[in-house]
Amino acid sequence: MKKLELKFLNEDGKIVTYSLDKPIEPVEPATVNAAMDEIIAQDVFTSSGGDIVSKKSARVVENIVQEIDLGF
Repeated sequence: MKKLELKFLNEDGKIVTYSLDKPIEPVEPATVNAAMDEIIAQDVFTSSGGDIVSKKSARVVENIVQEIDLGF
């Protein structure tokens, strides 16, 4: 399953990551950038290190799991 990870910096300078399942693809960088700006402007989230103050990065992550048959 794919996830969109939005990474921000908080007031303590630490990275805070929010993950969204099943992003709409293709992911548009301008849309993600605007959404992250809006999250910061609306002061939507906080963390143990204080409010979110800036954007760090965004990425799509896909986990692939392959079971191993152990024969028993």
